[in-house]
Amino acid sequence: MALRVLVVGGYGNFGSIVCRYLIHTPGVHLLISGRDPHKLAAKVQALQAEGGQPCEGWCGDAMGPQWVPALKALKVHWVIHTGGPFQGQSYAVARGCIEAGVNYCDLADCRQFVRGIGTLDEAARAAGVTLLSGCSSVPTLSAAMIDEHRERFSRIERIEHGISSSAKMPGLSTIQGVLAYAGKPILQLKDGRPHPVIGWQGLTLRKLPRLGTRLVANVDVPDLDLFAERYGAHTLSFQAGAGLKIAGLANALLAQAVKLGLVGAPAPWAARLHRCGTWFEGFGDGLSALYIDVHGLGQDGQPLSMSVQLTATHDHGPEIPSCAAVAVVHKLLAGHVPAPGARSSAGEVSVEEYLRAIDDPDHLQLQVSFSRPPV
Repeated sequence: MALRVLVVGGYGNFGSIVCRYLIHTPGVHLLISGRDPHKLAAKVQALQAEGGQPCEGWCGDAMGPQWVPALKALKVHWVIHTGGPFQGQSYAVARGCIEAGVNYCDLADCRQFVRGIGTLDEAARAAGVTLLSGCSSVPTLSAAMIDEHRERFSRIERIEHGISSSAKMPGLSTIQGVLAYAGKPILQLKDGRPHPVIGWQGLTLRKLPRLGTRLVANVDVPDLDLFAERYGAHTLSFQAGAGLKIAGLANALLAQAVKLGLVGAPAPWAARLHRCGTWFEGFGDGLSALYIDVHGLGQDGQPLSMSVQLTATHDHGPEIPSCAAVAVVHKLLAGHVPAPGARSSAGEVSVEEYLRAIDDPDHLQLQVSFSRPPV
């Protein structure tokens, strides 16, 4: 029997990428949902033409009263929630999945959303369903990169990581999400203590292999909560930025305006910055990367550092956050049965499984290096 997978927001930016992979995946019966009947119908038709397989659409609000009856009527086995922004979003989609007895994962990179999914753990266990939050670059891939070489360290003390995207603009909902904390305090961790920084400030020039020097700034991600407990790190930081430095400067100026009270909320500016960003896309180099620096002690008790970087070329960066959910589906088709309950997706997918799901070696390069810093 085919695995019936419903993608919420299937005609959106990341949802479209997930669907493009799943329509070609043997053993998957793809369904997509959205609130715009014209966009939905066009997407269903395009997917059927592309994959040569059946694809169904459900037009409705996944946070509305018809969600649970639709899941039951469509006999859905697994939901992939791509309908961001997740900042400030309720767990209505996930709660509906619990009620309908359907498994669920989402592409949330919102720290509060991923952290809070645990409030549904008891209900999910009682219903025998799995809820995985954060099936994206962070924390799924970032955790997998560290887990891959965790045994080399006897102790991890410091993790500094981030993302530098290409100049190609993501969807508007993504911009709305990442600007939600512009100019607002973000709690990082420094020497075991909470360390407040300001969102989209703290501009830093970061030199990255192949990408050259990129401008990055403070960003809020689930890893800042998860990695202290998962790895015992005493210092945690995360920064991100776009391929063109002008974008980083624009975000920093908006953050400063919010901080000073000159702008009440960054949300109205998201559409403006998104529109402006599209004007400059052609000046980008198409390169993006997820990088992680881990510092601690090796198994011999001596200082050890690890640098990991996954580089995407030709504007293929959006494949990376999209394909954690695809990797989860591939594991299900191979017979994996995830434990019931609600949790973050950190640890659910290995680097090998992640890259196999993307299956794009021509446009992805993984680099790992170790060094011995002086004592």
